[in-house]
Amino acid sequence: MNYVPHTAGDRQTMLASIGKHQVSELFDSIPASARLTRALDLPEHLSEYEVAIHLEELASKNMVPSRLSFLGAGAYRHFVPAVVDTIIQRSEFMTAYTPYQPEVSQGTLQTIFEFQTMMCSLTAMDVCNASVYDGGCAAVDAVFMALAISGRSKVLVSQGVHPQTRELLRTYIDTHAGELIEAPLQDGRTVWPELTDQVACTLFQTPNFLGVIEDGAALCGTTKAAGAIPIVSVGDPCSLAVLKRPGDFGAEIVVGDAQPIGLPLSFGGPYAGFVSCKKQHMRRIPGRLCGLTVDSQGRRAFCLTLQAREQHIRREKAYSNICTNQGLCALAVTVYLALLGPQGLKEVADASASLAHYFKKQVASLSGYQVMLDKQPVFHEVLVHCPGSADQTLKSLEERGIIGGYAVERDYPEYKNCLLFCFTEANGKAAVDELVGALQHAHRPLQGAARS
Repeated sequence: MNYVPHTAGDRQTMLASIGKHQVSELFDSIPASARLTRALDLPEHLSEYEVAIHLEELASKNMVPSRLSFLGAGAYRHFVPAVVDTIIQRSEFMTAYTPYQPEVSQGTLQTIFEFQTMMCSLTAMDVCNASVYDGGCAAVDAVFMALAISGRSKVLVSQGVHPQTRELLRTYIDTHAGELIEAPLQDGRTVWPELTDQVACTLFQTPNFLGVIEDGAALCGTTKAAGAIPIVSVGDPCSLAVLKRPGDFGAEIVVGDAQPIGLPLSFGGPYAGFVSCKKQHMRRIPGRLCGLTVDSQGRRAFCLTLQAREQHIRREKAYSNICTNQGLCALAVTVYLALLGPQGLKEVADASASLAHYFKKQVASLSGYQVMLDKQPVFHEVLVHCPGSADQTLKSLEERGIIGGYAVERDYPEYKNCLLFCFTEANGKAAVDELVGALQHAHRPLQGAARS
């Protein structure tokens, strides 16, 4: 039976107070053709035990990343020390909510401040927020910042930006008075077309979706010469430990997802997107900013500052994005970065990059396989053309207990039968050798039972 919290008398009293006789009158403005005249087609109720069994059956269908997983494409599996989970599960962090009252939120505010400081150091920016839903939302926020700052209407985005981010941008920009223009890749790298005086900003990703490291200085230089704002999306923040930081090659706004530096894959989230920028743009940055100050007794203290959310200023002037639910994720990233430090993060990046380059050499000797974009610099992802279909190769690897790469053909039709393989310190040299061996036999029948 339906659960209704009010008695018949309660409902009649409420209807009478608004001048109505029956509930159906509340929906008179809705055309009859759009109303549902039957009961909802819902399954019968289940007991708690039956629900638990059903959820277990659904969960069992998930493919948990095994010992050997080489799937990246925007979501990266790095090793996360156990102490990260230990710290974020402490009750004072796990149950903390939005820190609007600094007198009772100094611990949370300090971790936010430290997150911002570390992300600014990684990106070579002056200011960073903490944080937004994910990297895609961060890119949208950055583009809207640039549109508002420049007063222009066109956005130039590289096809090397994650396909889902580009689709998200198109969805948002289509609802505004803006125009999204995609710049094609040339041999895996971005080359801007001629920029007009209507271009508000450019957006490129490095390493890009195909794993290639872009010429950031050239791209940012061309953008600035046209009076536009260069926005850089970071493919994997780990790369910033060994590659030139965006702020050092001319970026004015840097976005990305902090998932690879402290967060597990978790079947798609939650993640922690970030927006960082140069000081001249900081008053347009969305989300939460924490500042360092002193209290009435001269002691160091933290508080939210430059608050541009709709809770604090008029809605039409707000540059807001919900960030409360990302607080715990940002904390995990902060703990991870504090544990590893600059040297530890560099070792993670070096290990990832060296494995990718080792794989390139090994797979190049396999009959039927070809390393694509071989002349371009890469970080930890390698694009490979397979002798058969990409899906067939993935299925064969799965039968051998290996989660393979990402089939890029669905997003880049020109790379038919190509797989994008990702390498991190979570898999060592022996794992790469096993992958190469599996690829060698991927298009032959599997002998005996599949390895568990």
